[in-house]
Amino acid sequence: MSQAIRTVAVIDIGKTHAKLIVVDCESGRELASRKIANRVVSGPPYPHYDTNALWRFIVEGLAELNTTPGYQAISITTHGASAALLNMEGELAMPVLDYEFTFPSEIVEAYDAIRPEFAETFSPRLTGGLNLGAQLHYQRECFSEAFASVSTILTYPQYWAHRLTGVAANEATSLGCHSDLWRPFEGGYSGLVARLGIADLMAPIRSAFDVLGETTPTVTQQLGLPAPVPVYCGIHDSNASLLPHLVGFGLPCTVVSTGTWVVCFAAGGQAVDLDETRDTLVNVDAFGKPVPSARYMGGREWELATRTLGPVTPESEWASVDDVIAQGQMLLPSVVAGTGPFPRANGGWRNKPLTDEGRRAAASLYQALMTMTCLDLIGSRGPIVVEGPFAASRVYRAALANLSGRDVYASASNTGTSLGASFLIGTKSKMLIERVNDPIVDLDAYANTWRDIAERIHV
Repeated sequence: MSQAIRTVAVIDIGKTHAKLIVVDCESGRELASRKIANRVVSGPPYPHYDTNALWRFIVEGLAELNTTPGYQAISITTHGASAALLNMEGELAMPVLDYEFTFPSEIVEAYDAIRPEFAETFSPRLTGGLNLGAQLHYQRECFSEAFASVSTILTYPQYWAHRLTGVAANEATSLGCHSDLWRPFEGGYSGLVARLGIADLMAPIRSAFDVLGETTPTVTQQLGLPAPVPVYCGIHDSNASLLPHLVGFGLPCTVVSTGTWVVCFAAGGQAVDLDETRDTLVNVDAFGKPVPSARYMGGREWELATRTLGPVTPESEWASVDDVIAQGQMLLPSVVAGTGPFPRANGGWRNKPLTDEGRRAAASLYQALMTMTCLDLIGSRGPIVVEGPFAASRVYRAALANLSGRDVYASASNTGTSLGASFLIGTKSKMLIERVNDPIVDLDAYANTWRDIAERIHV
């Protein structure tokens, strides 16, 4: 880390919200932040992210943060399953497609005929545009004239780096995120890139740790900076969450990154007998190493299960756990159909709790059981670290510790993705983590019943 870089501004674009956070590179503390909703525009030509609104937020926010507390570098992390298609002028040739959009059936069938086998990419077939290759195929087939004007394809964090620096790049953590475009064990593109005819359009591969360049003169002026600042290549958000723990724990370790998606990483694990039908895959970490992984849409499921509840204190939720377990009150998978370890299950509530506290406790136990299923599927080993919003849930983290029988730690960082992105600059601060010790009585029997039902309804 350069001695001149004391603080870094992190652009953190998640599926639900976009944030700007200034991180102290010595302590890892978050010094200031800004946040907005990440809005999807319905069309035309298809549902897409409002990149113009995001850019205004970035420019205005970075200009404010430059005054207080200030920063000497910029790093970037974003959600996966997105790419920017640029024309010769470096502008978007087509909007950045929303990965939740569902394609016409004939397009889906045509894509299934050309996508690589799981054994090549370790990328499972997912719904909508969650496979980035499916998005590119849709855009090429359905908007051929616009697609013909594309001169460069960038992964999403690197799109924002390009807007700041004018330098085009791609990066392996985003390419290795169930895109169908990457071979994680070989570290190169899959055969799909040639089949789509886009090999010459893909920007050069750069390391997440690389400085792509400095802010352009125009951007430097817009941000009110006294001089250009370096912009780092950037990283996929879940891999950003993983990075500090790779540095801190070594291998093997397990990281559960929670947000809109709960992504489980078995760092140092082996990709043995992964089941492509259950949302297991191989990610690529910041160092380019393959990491067996599994995921489900936990944050979205939590929102759906709890959005009608009144205010519930953590204490009252914890006090309801024993009663929920004793009465066999449980939420069964999957709240969001078609994703996660039980994509074909549609269970809903069994013995639905009558109180808001009970429903919230049961929803937390559901999250822990889904997480444990993911960890079992990928052969997770070593200590478990939970980061993101679920780390604050006493019920969730205690259930995870009781079910796994391993050391479980809760990260105190509210935005592990932003801290992880700051590690690209050289931040080496120790993670603030808390070891979990709370026992939960009779949880094993409850978990066994839940698993038996879940497997039975996953037909």
